[in-house]
Formats: sequence, C-alpha cells, structure tokens
Amino acid sequence: MRHSEASSRLACVAASAVIALAVASCDREEKAAPPVVRYVRTVTVEPPRQAPDLTFTGHIEAQDQASLAFRIGGRLAERLVGVGANVREGETVARLDPENELNDLRSAQAALTAAQGDLRKADNQFQRQSHLLERHITTQADFESAKQAQTAARAQVDAAQARVRSAEDVVGFTTLTADAPGIVTRVGAEPAEVVAAGRMIVQLARRDGRDAVFEIPADLARQIAPGMPVRVVLNGEAGAEAGGRVREIAPQADPVTRTFRVRVGLTDPSSAFRLGAAVSGSARAGGAGAITIPATALKQQDKETGVWVVDPKSLTVSLRKLDVASWDPAAAKISKGLDIGDIVVTAGAGLLREGQRVRLIGAESR
Repeated sequence: MRHSEASSRLACVAASAVIALAVASCDREEKAAPPVVRYVRTVTVEPPRQAPDLTFTGHIEAQDQASLAFRIGGRLAERLVGVGANVREGETVARLDPENELNDLRSAQAALTAAQGDLRKADNQFQRQSHLLERHITTQADFESAKQAQTAARAQVDAAQARVRSAEDVVGFTTLTADAPGIVTRVGAEPAEVVAAGRMIVQLARRDGRDAVFEIPADLARQIAPGMPVRVVLNGEAGAEAGGRVREIAPQADPVTRTFRVRVGLTDPSSAFRLGAAVSGSARAGGAGAITIPATALKQQDKETGVWVVDPKSLTVSLRKLDVASWDPAAAKISKGLDIGDIVVTAGAGLLREGQRVRLIGAESR
C-alpha cells in the first residue's frame, strides 16, 4: 500500500514538471515571435496644384436700378417717357387721372373753411363772456362753457388743416417724377390702364456705375468671395475690357435655373460697356495652396482628426493631428499638419497602432 502511494506521488510530480516545461516553452515561443507587419496603401504628399481660372458669361447692368411706381392706385392718364429715354432728376415721367383726389382736396378745404367759421364764432362768444364776467353780468358756468366751445372749435380747425395737407399730398402722388438722372430700361404700364399702388411704371437705370452680372452654378459660386478681383471682357469688341471686384453674391439660388447671381462692380468701364451688352468674366480660383489627400486617409480619434504618417527609414507609423479646411467623400484639403514629401496611409489605417511596422504596397503620388 505504501509502495502504491509513493508511485502515485512520483507520477504527479512528473506530470507537473512536464506541464511547467510546456508552459515555459510556449512563453519562450511567444516572446520570440516577430511583430506583425501590416500591409498598407499610401500616397506621397506633393505641392498643391494651381487651380484653373474660373470663367463665366453674363451681361452689363446699371449698378443702381430703380423701379418707379405710384404710391396710390388709379387710371394712368399719360406716360411721358419710353424705353431708352434720358431722364433728368425731378422730371415728370407719368401722371394718374387726379379727378377723385382733387375732389377729396376740395372737400377737405371746404371742411376747413367751415371749421374756421365756427372758430371765429366761438372766439367772439368767448370774448363776450369774458367782458360780461368782468362786469359780473354773466355766470362762471357760462364763461367756462364759452371757453370749452372755443377749445373744441380750435381743435376742429387743426383737424381740418391736417386733412387738407393729407389731401394735397395725395394729389401730389398722382404725378410720378424721377428722383435721379438715368436711362429708362423698361416700362410697365400704358396710358388708360388702371394700375395698383406699387406697380412698376418705369424702370430707371442710374447713369453712375456699371455692373457685370453673371449667373453662376453652385460649384463655381462656392469658390467666389466678395471683393475677389474679376477681369471682364466685352464680347465681340477686341481690346474692350475692364477690371472689377465681386460686389454681391446672391444668398439663394434661382428656383428655376438653380444658379447664383453674382454682381461685379466695374472700375472705370469704357463707353463700349453699354447696358445689356454680353461680357465674359474670369477670376483666379480660390482655395489654391491647400494640400489635398484622399478622404480615406482621415482618422477620427478623441474628437480630433489625424492621419497615419510612415517613417521612410524605419517603416513605422505615427498618428499626426491635422487641421482640415474642407472635405468631401473623395478628398480632403489640409490647411495645417502635413509637409511636402510625407507618406500618408490611405488604406489599412483602421488596423494600425502607434509605432507599428508596415509594408508599403501600391505606393502612389498625390
């Protein structure tokens, strides 16, 4: 019995020794295993390319245009100017039939005359009551009544005078005058038509200032900024060109054409730049100077954006933080963080860690 127990103990000790040797051997094998080398696809950062100039076509308009309209409605009695007419400041361009407005003025004037008569009567009564009160012939109540009647009559005169002034203004509204010199570019009504208040009767282009107006697609409009210099050439006129700057960009696209209207203020245009003339514009594309890399290279970590950059000597990667100017599903423009010649991982970035060795496949230039 003792011999059997001794044999069992020896067997257990031997088994434990074998297991310990096996575990130590596995540890040595794991420690001796070489590090994993990841295969990655990369691009080499190149200097940014100069974007081509932006070109577009448009026409010439006056820098300031005014739509002249009546402040009241009525029947258009006469329109004194037509398209192409030169208009001076203060010149009458159209008139409404003023008969109804004149009748209102006459009625207001008659009401004023009646109110002035009542005021004279109330003044006389007040003066009479004042003298009688001084002689103790009338009562205080009669004097106060005469004073109140005088105050009411004076208020009626003030109201009647205000109605007369208002009626005179309305009569003046039946005459439409130009508030500045210019050229008539459109007319909106003909004599004998009944027009509503605010309807355009004459469109006037100011003489000072010319704009080149362009309808630009959304992709070009994103590259244009207010104040950007633009070179404008008159179509069909050799040597007729002028410089200008973007003065206004429409905040909303046209609902029909889906284009944005851009107005370029011209600097000292020649007389050949007539209203409506066709022109072509060209401008240096914005955004030049930004480094561009594939959008697949970007890695988001801790709310920051970066890329894996390969060290060409040790073939190890390190995560570098970036400032991204703009990006779309295809490419990203980097404003800060990359240098020319950097090797950036574009595929396989999700399996990398800091300091890991990589092997480059399909290296490209970017």
